[in-house]
Amino acid sequence: MTKLKIKSGDTVRVIAGDHKGSEGKVLKVDREKNKAIVEGVNTVKKHQKPSANNPQGGIVEKEAPIHISNLSLLDPKSKEVTRVGYEVKDGKKVRVSKKSNEVI
Repeated sequence: MTKLKIKSGDTVRVIAGDHKGSEGKVLKVDREKNKAIVEGVNTVKKHQKPSANNPQGGIVEKEAPIHISNLSLLDPKSKEVTRVGYEVKDGKKVRVSKKSNEVI
């Protein structure tokens, strides 16, 4: 498993692919497949059979995973795309924005 620089709850921008330029919040990260589910990005229509928790069935729109390499973290201050570095502050390892040197 690789160390990922994007965690769930981060705000990211899609930098490549069909959804390039769109932004959203990371809902879930799959470290095994290097993919993340981003809110409102890469939505797909899934046909569902009627079941106990969805008695109507029908077509449901949901977010599909997108590869981590196509995502870039947004700087919390400037809302610009930034790279991520690590520093040790007060005995804790923290993520740091390369653009503004702010702790993320």
